[in-house]
Amino acid sequence: MKLVVRVMFRPTPEQASALEATLRTCNETANWLSAEAFTHRVTSRAGLQALAYVDLRGRGPSAQPALHVLRKVADAYAALQARLRAGSLGKQGSKRYVAATTKPITFRAGAAQPFDDRCLSWQMGVATVSIWTTRGRLKNLAFTGHPGQLQLLARYRRGESDLLCRNGQWYLLATCEVPEADENSGAQGFIGVDLGIVNVATTSTGRRHSGLRLNRCREQDRKLRGQLQRKGTKSAKRRAKKHAGREARRARDINHKISKCIVAEAQRTGRGIALEDLGGIRERVRLRKPQRVTLHSWTFHQLGQFIAYKAKRAGVPVVCVDPAHTSRECSQCHHIDRRNRPSQAVFVCRSCGFVEHADLNASHNIAARGWWVWVCGARSVAPALVPVVSRAGCGRASSKPSMTRAANPGQRFDPWVADVALDFRVW
Repeated sequence: MKLVVRVMFRPTPEQASALEATLRTCNETANWLSAEAFTHRVTSRAGLQALAYVDLRGRGPSAQPALHVLRKVADAYAALQARLRAGSLGKQGSKRYVAATTKPITFRAGAAQPFDDRCLSWQMGVATVSIWTTRGRLKNLAFTGHPGQLQLLARYRRGESDLLCRNGQWYLLATCEVPEADENSGAQGFIGVDLGIVNVATTSTGRRHSGLRLNRCREQDRKLRGQLQRKGTKSAKRRAKKHAGREARRARDINHKISKCIVAEAQRTGRGIALEDLGGIRERVRLRKPQRVTLHSWTFHQLGQFIAYKAKRAGVPVVCVDPAHTSRECSQCHHIDRRNRPSQAVFVCRSCGFVEHADLNASHNIAARGWWVWVCGARSVAPALVPVVSRAGCGRASSKPSMTRAANPGQRFDPWVADVALDFRVW
C-alpha cells in the first residue's frame, strides 16, 4: 500500500529563494497551459503535449519539469471531470457547477510541484537532497523528519515526490510503497466502532473516545475566526492567518490517536474491526442551520481512512456495514423502535427492557453485523454439501436425496444454500 511521508527542508536564504522562484515559474506555466487547454478543449496528456509542449519549454522549465507541469494540468482537469460526474459540485446549471466549468483551472503560486528521480535525488546517509531549480541544481539541501518516517523513506520510497511551501515552511512529500501484512483470516470476532459527534468513537469493548474537548475547541476557533473576520484590520488578518488550519490539525491528531488505539486493541485480541458506511450522510441528513456547522466539521471519513490503512499494516480485517437503525436496535432482542432512544446517551428497549449506553449498544449491533458480513463473504474451508440420489434396498433408486461431501474448499459460503442443505435428510 502507498503512504506519504512528509519531511521538512532547512534551506539557507539563497536556497529558499531558488525554491520559491522554481515553484512560481512552474505554477505560472501551469496557469498558462490550463488557459490553453480550456480554450482549445484539450485536456488529455497526449493532446496537451502535442498542443503546447514546444511553447511550454520556452517559458522556463526544462524537458522533464515541463512534462510534470503538463501532467499536473491534465490530472487537474481529470479530477474536475470526476467530481462533475459524481455530483460533488451540484447539478448541471447550479452556481458551483457553472463556476467550475466556465473558467480555466488556476494554481496558486506556492502550489505543490512534482519531481521524479531525474530531477530529485536523495542522500539518506547525510539527510540531504539534490533538486532541480530554475537557477540550477541545488545540492546539499538538508531535510529533517521523524525517525520512524525517515526509516520508511529509506526502505520503501518509490516514484515521485512533491515540493510544497506552506506558511513559509518548505516540505517534500515522498510516496512510499509499504508492504501489507498478511490479513488475519481467522478473526475471533469483530470490534464494532460507533462514530458520533458527542463521542467521536465508541467501541463494543466498552471504550469511549469523548468529543467534548474537540467540540469545545472547535466552537472557540469558530468564534475567534468570526471576530477576526468582522474586525478586518491588518493585525486581525495576520492573526487569522496564524490560526488558519489549527482546527484541522487538531482533529487530524485526535483521529490518529483514536485509530491507533482501536487497531492496536483489535490486533492484540485477534479480532477484526467493523465500521459504519456513512458515505453521503451530509446529503441525507436534514438539520437546522446552527447544527449544520457541527455536522460538516465531523471528520468521520478521515477517521475511517486512518483506521483502514493502520489495519492494513497490522493485518487486521476491516468491514463496513449498513448503519441503518444501529442506534435504535436492541443488541439483545434486536427490537427496533425509535422510542428506544429517550435521550442521546440512553438506550431503553421497549420490548425486553434492556438498558445500556446508546453508543455502546450501537457498537454491539455494528460488531454483530460486521461478523455476519465477514462470514457471508469468507471462503469456506469445509467440503461443500451436494445432494445425490441414494440407493435404498433391492437396488431401487430413492426419490429422496442425501448429503455427501465434495472436496471444494474454494466454494464461497452462502447462508441460503446452507439452510437448504440442512433440510436434506439421509434416506
